[in-house]
Amino acid sequence: MSLDVSPDLLDAAERGEVTDEQFAECVRDSLPYAWRMVSDLSTRLHVDGADGTGFVDNTTPPPDEQARGQLLRALASDAIRGCLERHFGVRLAFQNCHRVAVFPAGTSADSEVYSRFTSVRSQLLNQSPLLRDC
Repeated sequence: MSLDVSPDLLDAAERGEVTDEQFAECVRDSLPYAWRMVSDLSTRLHVDGADGTGFVDNTTPPPDEQARGQLLRALASDAIRGCLERHFGVRLAFQNCHRVAVFPAGTSADSEVYSRFTSVRSQLLNQSPLLRDC
């Protein structure tokens, strides 16, 4: 299960009354490692800028399998990923079990910097024997 959903939030969902803020709180509480990762990267992007690359990314593997699972669940779900993007005002891209990048919110899928990061070539170049089991 990806999220720990409170009975109150489940009741709200059954009535169709879930706000982005309520969902974001659920994501933050259920997937703290993934939330912190996106939060830290977003802060770096918004405060320090993209350092000439057009994005900010993480290249440090998660500390354990629980953290890795959180990151995978957060970025594999369109709803969770979209919530993170809206909450932090970024566009997310994901290459493997730890390489997450944040782009400015207006970045389109066909922009040069985004399409280069998400390309087959970049995916292949980001591989190593250490990442085969991630």
